[in-house]
Amino acid sequence: MGMSTKRDYYEILGIDKGASPEEIKKAFRKLAFELHPDRNKDPGSEEKFKEISESYAVLSDPEKKQKYDAYGHAGISGAYSQEDIFRGADFSGFGVDMEDILRTFFGGAFGGGFGGFQRQRSGPQKGRDLQTGVEITLEQAATGATVELNLNRLERCSRCNGSGAEPGFTVVTCPKCGGTGQVQRSVASPFGRMITVTTCDRCQGRGRTAEKPCAKCHGDGVEEARRQIDVKIPPGIDEEMYLTLRGQGDAGQFGGPSGDLYVGVKIKPHPYLLRRGPDTIYEAEVNVAQATLGAEITVPIVNGEEKIRVPAGVQSGDIIRIKGKGMPSRYGRGDHLVHVKVKIPTKITKRQRELMEEFAKDIGESKKGWFSR
Repeated sequence: MGMSTKRDYYEILGIDKGASPEEIKKAFRKLAFELHPDRNKDPGSEEKFKEISESYAVLSDPEKKQKYDAYGHAGISGAYSQEDIFRGADFSGFGVDMEDILRTFFGGAFGGGFGGFQRQRSGPQKGRDLQTGVEITLEQAATGATVELNLNRLERCSRCNGSGAEPGFTVVTCPKCGGTGQVQRSVASPFGRMITVTTCDRCQGRGRTAEKPCAKCHGDGVEEARRQIDVKIPPGIDEEMYLTLRGQGDAGQFGGPSGDLYVGVKIKPHPYLLRRGPDTIYEAEVNVAQATLGAEITVPIVNGEEKIRVPAGVQSGDIIRIKGKGMPSRYGRGDHLVHVKVKIPTKITKRQRELMEEFAKDIGESKKGWFSR
């Protein structure tokens, strides 16, 4: 059954019409995580997931995107079947098993010709991709670090070593589906008898089943375990970036490869510094005397301290740039920007007042003399 998509594809993904391919992919990745059926149980989330999947399949394909931009939905529905819309779309690297989800949503509608979805469910199955997050300091983001992550995931069963069979027993061809992984059922309808094909419920589409299921994993070949994983944080990482740990997701069933682990990074707020891309920012307070005469002060930087010279006559809002003391990036290290703030005292001593009054009088006389000239 095809989807009825009335809304604008760009609106569905929350992007402008002039969005770049990377922006399209980033928008879809964000929504895919939010609407993933295993995470979002809200009513309507499945339909929204179908909407964003179709939108991405069209907008990520230059030819389909050109037709859609020119003629809207009429240009797509008139030129492509539902199978053709998804054919060739790249759904890899999104941190979720898109192939499995879309196959579940659309069933056999795409047959064996759905681009990367030709794979049958029988045989070894790849493990599910997982997503989690870590919180690091700005210093760790600057220098790189290794952080420990505790994770619940599925691993190969320690009793049957992933076969699903009790030790001493073997895995045989499924007697219910004859090894096909699918069963057919004939159903009467007003239009005649219809044949439906479903995944075999005895072998879960594998085509093979254990003579005696493993007592620990009940034939699944996997068990839940809690593991500590070391995550290497590269220098210069920023928020909204994901680290991909290949093979650290759920173990695959019946000898299939493990999924991947996607680790989102969050950086704790720093007590003194702000980050703007590769640059770091610090607000330095100086008093009136320092601002007037100039001074040498020490300011914090991301990995220590730095002495700088405040020039005489500096004004509030002036910026002193320290080259190469910011965050590392692919284009080189950023700068450290010192925003100067001249602090005016609210309370002064009698002696300080006398000096300021004398100073003010002197400035006033000098100014008068300048005008008279």
